Amino acid sequence: MKVAVLDVKGKETGRKVDLSDAVYKIEPNKHAIYLDVKQYMAHQRQGTHSAKERADIVGSTRKIKKQKGTGTA
Repeated sequence: MKVAVLDVKGKETGRKVDLSDAVYKIEPNKHAIYLDVKQYMAHQRQGTHSAKERADIVGSTRKIKKQKGTGTA
């Protein structure tokens, strides 16, 4: 398959490149594309979430109230 080469501005340069049909004439797999886009978007997230660890807790570490029998949800 012959394809025209474009420059940075989108104009044709007059050159043609031969692309392999085994690579560029395949039927796309929609599920594989979905998985790739999902992975790409997951890597774009900022990732500033955190949870407190033992050393980060200020104050008492004892249990505030008993788990059962208080009547609160």
